Amino acid sequence: MAIISPNLESNQQRWQTIVCLTLGFWLSSCIILDLVIMPSMYVSGMMNTPDFTLAGSVMFSVFNRVELFCASLGLTGLLVLSATPNHFIKNGKTAMIFSIVLLAIALIDTYGLTPQMTALGINLNLFESVNEVPVAMNQMHGGYWLLEIIKLVVGANLFGWYYRQEN
Repeated sequence: MAIISPNLESNQQRWQTIVCLTLGFWLSSCIILDLVIMPSMYVSGMMNTPDFTLAGSVMFSVFNRVELFCASLGLTGLLVLSATPNHFIKNGKTAMIFSIVLLAIALIDTYGLTPQMTALGINLNLFESVNEVPVAMNQMHGGYWLLEIIKLVVGANLFGWYYRQEN
């Protein structure tokens, strides 16, 4: 019976590269969204327009799906690499917990915060303008930023572990 899969070392290197590239892309895109795109939209006054809720909902829905894909790919890569006999990462259990935390944050953003913030931002009365942001929206923004900070710290640690193992 012939062996169909490539040898374990090249498979391990492939997964290391995939996970490093995925984490790097994900973390850099989060930083660009949070520190470049959102502040520029705020400064330009786009957040005060009536169409911002729809535009923000679409933008974050797409970005959240990309985050789910990246978190899933990172967790899959860690599971594959943890099955190798040479124990790829020294902190394997911690790395597993970190990967699950990243996936949980992506799930909370996708199915919790984004739909709730969109619902709060929609003005259902066309004849009445809304001048102030609801208190619940500000609380959700605080929760979003807390999750973003946790995501960046945990993701940077994971990226560092993968990168050190790759070199």
